Amino acid sequence: MENNSNFLIHLSILYRNMQKYFDRVLAKYEIGSGQLFYLFYIYENEGISMQETSRISEVDKGTTTKSINRLIEQGYVRAQTDENDHRVKRLYTTAKAAEIMNDLYELRNEYRNILANGVAFDAFEEMLAQACENSRTEIVEEENLSNIKIGGLQKLTLLDYPGKAAATIFTSGCNFKCPYCHNRDLVFVPDNYAYLNAEEVLEYLEKRKGVLDGVCISGGEPLLQEGLLDFIKQIKRLNYLVKIDTNGNHPERLKKLVDSGYVDYVAMDVKNSPDKYAATVGLNEDVFQLSHIKESISYLLTCDIDYEFRTTVVKEFHTKEDLIDIGRWIRGAKHYYLQQYVESGNVIQPGFSAYDKEEMEDLLEEVKALVPTAQLRGMKEG
Repeated sequence: MENNSNFLIHLSILYRNMQKYFDRVLAKYEIGSGQLFYLFYIYENEGISMQETSRISEVDKGTTTKSINRLIEQGYVRAQTDENDHRVKRLYTTAKAAEIMNDLYELRNEYRNILANGVAFDAFEEMLAQACENSRTEIVEEENLSNIKIGGLQKLTLLDYPGKAAATIFTSGCNFKCPYCHNRDLVFVPDNYAYLNAEEVLEYLEKRKGVLDGVCISGGEPLLQEGLLDFIKQIKRLNYLVKIDTNGNHPERLKKLVDSGYVDYVAMDVKNSPDKYAATVGLNEDVFQLSHIKESISYLLTCDIDYEFRTTVVKEFHTKEDLIDIGRWIRGAKHYYLQQYVESGNVIQPGFSAYDKEEMEDLLEEVKALVPTAQLRGMKEG
């Protein structure tokens, strides 16, 4: 007799038989079971983006894109460029889809009736929904949240996430040693450093729902953190927008994070012109790999996530020619910010100086010839 406690086998059988059923009944529409969820969801949420669809389905972006492209090829879905952001594709169903949606709903209900035979199915669905929720929360928290090292929390900022009221979480550890960095303790982590508890940070965010719009994850360098994606998933459960700050030195990790669909905005520091990059980040030429930075820049310029590039301008490191070189490098960028350097008590190497407001405005005009979207940020009065 089959072991009724072997729920993994039962889940596998349920999933495989569902695929067989829908692949058979959907054959005449030339779509498969893998496309059905997406067609329902787009039909019920016209104008949703590919990224949002990937996040809701909890399926990686590559698989989501493949399934939706199949629907586009069959004429059931169309993609339209967002009027305000040309990098975002909005998804809409077509007249061809409208003709078959009632049939598809009937097929879905028929399959539900098959499963419900002899089962208190309403109760089963409630329990299944709870089991799914448990899989997103309890298991992830237990296994992964202890891996993320949080060095600080700014409970409210109106500057870090453009147009949003946000909290900023600072992770510890960085693979760059920019001499003018104002977060020394996040780079050279003291041996007695007191990390914040990830669950307590999440509890704070839970209490601030409805007050805060987003969460910025900065550093240090967040992409060094084990368990970063699982931590972000917990934040997204609270319905926050998530922004990641990165130095761009890990392009594959960046791509994986963006492809997950759980990140809404990326801010990448472009430290300097290519020739000066290694010195600006405090590394020797023989260990620094500029190709990683180039790859991250190219990726952000062509992907559909909202992003910005930014450069903290320091007199001792940046000339007008350097900023012009950066402008050539990121030509076509959606957002680019020149940030005025500010000395702090926790800078790695004190003694650097800032351009004044008038000088920054002159530098901006040079850059705007190449990147018309460029702006100043963090300017002191006077």
